[in-house]
Formats: sequence, C-alpha cells, structure tokens
Amino acid sequence: MLHVNEIFYSLQGEGFWTGLPAIFVRLSGCNLKCDFCDTDHLDSRQMTEEHIIDEVLQYPSKTVILTGGEPLLQPVGPLVDMLHQNGIKVHVETNGTRPCPPSVDWVTCSPKYKPVIIDRIDELKIVYQGNDVESIRQSCPVASHYFLQPCSGLNIAETVDYIKDNPLWRLSLQTHKLIDIR
Repeated sequence: MLHVNEIFYSLQGEGFWTGLPAIFVRLSGCNLKCDFCDTDHLDSRQMTEEHIIDEVLQYPSKTVILTGGEPLLQPVGPLVDMLHQNGIKVHVETNGTRPCPPSVDWVTCSPKYKPVIIDRIDELKIVYQGNDVESIRQSCPVASHYFLQPCSGLNIAETVDYIKDNPLWRLSLQTHKLIDIR
C-alpha cells in the first residue's frame, strides 16, 4: 500500500521533459519543509499498486511521473516494476535524500537542504534563491542536464542573469502555472 495524494493527467511543466503528456502519481509525505512547496503532504489515501495501475491505464500516455512530497519515502520499487510490465516509463522527482530504485527510467533531483545520497541523476533542478548553486551541484552526482528554476517566479531576472554567467545551466519555468493547467 502506498499513500497517494492524487493521480492526474497533464503535461510536464518543468525541466527537460516540459510539454510531455504524463500521468502524475503524487505520493504523500516529505522529509523536508520547504517554504515554497505547493503540495499538501498530509492529504492522502492508501492505494495498492494494482489500484494505482488501474487508474494509470485509464490515460493514453506511456509515462508516469512519481512525485510528491518525496516519493522515495515510500517503497515504490514494486510499483515501478508493475508500470514497466505495462509498457510505461517511470520518471521520479526527488529531493535526493533517499535511495532510488535503479530501474527508474529518469531521475530528476531537486536538492534542498539535506545532503544528496542518490547515486544517479539525469536532471538536476535547483530552485534558485540566490543560493550557492555550485556547491550544491558539486555535492551531487554528475547529471546529464542542469536546470535553474526561479523560486515561485519571483526572481526570474536574477535567475536569468545567473544562467547567462554560468552557461552549464538552463532555465526551467513552471509552465503549467504560466498556462494555468494542473
């Protein structure tokens, strides 16, 4: 049984896969308390992996994004395996403080305040608040893609300036909020 906050179908709004139709499985619970978080971590319902699969298969996309909170606080390995058995790719959005099943197809790590222990990152996404981006990057495994995201859209100019001075990084906007979709 997993604690599920919600399951919904939309477009990925951030990072490398922006615009990709995907099924979001938002799991409840988080081990951090970020002041800019937009998720109610207490709201959940218990669901079996089979029930989650039944809901996921109602949508035409073949990509599931496990998100949260922190989805890796829960034992997601069996769900990942079952999704793969149904021909579905699995992305995980994590803060990097918990181990990730190696069979996950794409790992987006958005580290916050705790050390990163995850051993694989496909996409490193940092919510930019004028923080020491380079020390955060250096504390993580090498990623394939690097994104900075303005904090709640409030510091866009500062984020753009940082990226222009540090071209390893790319801009990630929360396009789902900009175009007012879920």
